[in-house]
Amino acid sequence: MKFVRFGQRGQEKPGVIDSYGNIRDLSGIVPELTVATLATAQAADIASLPIVEGEPRYGVPVKGIGKIVAIGLNYEDHAIESNLPIPTEPMMFMKALSSLNGPNDEVVLPKNSTHGDWEVELGVIIGQTCRFVSEEDALSKVAGYTLVNDVSERFNQKQRGTQWSKGKGHDTFCPVGPWLVTPDEVGDVQNLDMYLTINGERMQTGNTKTMIFNVAQLIAYVSEYITLYPGDLMITGTPPGVGEGKKPEAIYLKAGDVMELGIEKLGVQTQNVSQWRHLGDEVLG
Repeated sequence: MKFVRFGQRGQEKPGVIDSYGNIRDLSGIVPELTVATLATAQAADIASLPIVEGEPRYGVPVKGIGKIVAIGLNYEDHAIESNLPIPTEPMMFMKALSSLNGPNDEVVLPKNSTHGDWEVELGVIIGQTCRFVSEEDALSKVAGYTLVNDVSERFNQKQRGTQWSKGKGHDTFCPVGPWLVTPDEVGDVQNLDMYLTINGERMQTGNTKTMIFNVAQLIAYVSEYITLYPGDLMITGTPPGVGEGKKPEAIYLKAGDVMELGIEKLGVQTQNVSQWRHLGDEVLG
């Protein structure tokens, strides 16, 4: 099943996608879409739910994400294009919760940004607490999968010390969605095609089968160091084709660019890129 949250920022309602691609309103069944309410939402009679008219905004598809754990350099070709060693163990870093963004909301470059970049990634929503979980049990702990753009500011990431979070955690830098897709509908998570375009030009083409460490291995590994709780989001790395790796010259995001990205069975995102402005107290995600 495909679950969504739709509506204006801060006023999203829970929904489910029916077999015709319509959004059905779940707000009469569950007050909000969280991992805790997912089982109740899955038991709903979809055909009896009201159809949502028009084309509402999609929000982050699950409420209550507790943390974002990211894996770097998890595709060999991406490590090579980044001029970095191929990892022998998963490389972990964190993205700020304040970077969460709706899948089609604009991406705002940070102040004085010069090296904005893109990364299409498979996202994993954790469904059960994972603490020293085995690889054999790891996938049974997954609530669903989603599409994520791990937007990055490479100068801040790599030239301001060694803390990647400086370039990964800016506001709007983690578009998630449009859907949370349950594992039964995804099937083999290690065989999903993925792509990203900038202004209609293909930049990234990949498949999750070329991950260095697969999803089960990542969950097991991360759970040795960080307890994963229901609702946590893990993003699993990007295939080659990021802007900083382009030859003969790197390509970086600028105001007016349009990013489109997709993963098989997980939907498509489209983001307009804008110049920095003071976001004040705007509600993101």
